[in-house]
Amino acid sequence: MTIMSGYGGRFVTERADVVIVGGAAVGSATAVFLRREGFTGRIVVVEKDPSYQWCATGRSVASVRRQFSTRENIELSTFGWQYFSRIKQEYGHEADIGLVERGYAIMASAEGAGVLRANVALQRSLGADVELLAPDALKARFPWLAVDDLSGAGWGHSGEGWVDPHAHLALMRKRAISEGVSYLADEVVGIDVTGSAVAGVRLASGGAIATRTIVCAAGWHSRKVAGLVGIDLPVRPRKRYVFVIDCPTPVPGAGLMIDPSGVYFRPEGRYHITGVAPPEDEDPDAEDFDIEDGYFERLIWPTLAHRVPTFETLKVVNAWCCHYDLSTLDHNAILGGHPDVAGFLLACGFSGHGLQHSPGIGRAMAELIVHGGYRSIDLTRFGWARIAANAPLAEANVF
Repeated sequence: MTIMSGYGGRFVTERADVVIVGGAAVGSATAVFLRREGFTGRIVVVEKDPSYQWCATGRSVASVRRQFSTRENIELSTFGWQYFSRIKQEYGHEADIGLVERGYAIMASAEGAGVLRANVALQRSLGADVELLAPDALKARFPWLAVDDLSGAGWGHSGEGWVDPHAHLALMRKRAISEGVSYLADEVVGIDVTGSAVAGVRLASGGAIATRTIVCAAGWHSRKVAGLVGIDLPVRPRKRYVFVIDCPTPVPGAGLMIDPSGVYFRPEGRYHITGVAPPEDEDPDAEDFDIEDGYFERLIWPTLAHRVPTFETLKVVNAWCCHYDLSTLDHNAILGGHPDVAGFLLACGFSGHGLQHSPGIGRAMAELIVHGGYRSIDLTRFGWARIAANAPLAEANVF
């Protein structure tokens, strides 16, 4: 099939072997790993926000943890940490993604003690350097923490922390471009299907690209992209707020601390950042970036002040809004092909952990395209079959 598009007053034919819709962390990682897997065909990444100021990657807290409840997520985080830790070997000695190694402390109430123990046991069985801390051990490590109402916490001694999301994305994008990947500042507004297979994409600029393989890595816009081929994707844009707080009293040794309520905080330079997901009945689909008045005072500050009494004197100095591509079935990614549309591959629904998993997801998508199946981490359970069967693979540790 040939798709003709107008350009410069004449018609030209655009073709690509792979079109990636979305050029942030997951889309760019897919492009990079396609080259690593030996793919020599033409790759075009279509990104409608080339500034990346509105995408989830650019607004991410950008933390990396192995403390998940699902095997695949733990394995993806393990590979992600290895990748981030070797960034200078991968990209040169001047490469810097601001990697900070600092553990997560995921706390549990008495009601959550059994789930916490099971999660830590799974994480340790997969090689994660995680310890189950009783309240007294937790207090000894963090003297400023109130622990009387806790059953304990999982604490990551190593292999967890955070990165600079902008630096990480810039390195991947630069590498992809250096290896012949084309980045197009445009928006996919149509997908052509011949029979039951994709044939090309149509662009907002009026152009078009013929292709037999499309990767939907459009983050919180993925449902719209999937809808272009008639797929009802259970991925929704959900707003999350990040608040920057200043407290005059130090809380030394803090990692990424997560209260049983889901309220989290971690250091960021001389400040801390904090947030929490709203209750489910207050979490509608949303694409705006407005911050709700009173949200911090209502849903975050009381918990912070209880858990860390010195935070009673904090003040909010900044805030921003981002969006999760929330997988409404089970908070887990949706990966791979769709049975009704050959050549249409999904890489979305990460529910807040897309950036930390982007190296592993990029590698996985490249393996599917080049080899026809997963070779490193078996991510079959993240495929469409569970969506079709309405059989959730629930991830408990989503914040």
